[in-house]
Amino acid sequence: MENASGPQAESVILGVDPGLNITGYGLIQAGQENPQLLEAGVVRGGRRTLLEQRLKNIHDGVSEVIRQHRPIAIAVEELYSHYRMPRTAIMMGHARGVICLAAAQHEIPVYHYAATQIKKILTGNGRATKQQMQNAICREFGLTTTPEPADVADALAIALCHHYLGRNSQLGNAC
Repeated sequence: MENASGPQAESVILGVDPGLNITGYGLIQAGQENPQLLEAGVVRGGRRTLLEQRLKNIHDGVSEVIRQHRPIAIAVEELYSHYRMPRTAIMMGHARGVICLAAAQHEIPVYHYAATQIKKILTGNGRATKQQMQNAICREFGLTTTPEPADVADALAIALCHHYLGRNSQLGNAC
């Protein structure tokens, strides 16, 4: 991979799967016919820490990825919560909020995608399982091992969804 300030930086997409404990991220080079995997990993919020510290950890980690790779767009999974668990959506909203804040601080547009849309684009099935998504990511990038944890594969899927929909920074829904 070239330096983020080099020519490749012009088409880097950052996909983020927000979570309070584990936030998955995936960076792809999207300017070519076949997107290339640049880097993927996790930002840990911390399991047994105060909410404020978890959010700071997520913000700082995502900000660092942005500083290092200077993506042109950030794609994030939209919130979904079953009506029986509204607290989950509220808690996840905190994580999404600090991710959007990091993007805004670096003046990078944020695009939001529903999980069913992401799954449908990569597998043809809007209700695909985690394993099916991981298999799709292996197939897309020619990987011999499954990305772990599943949050990493999800983040890569979100970045690919953005790429395949052909969106650019002028079409996005900013946070």
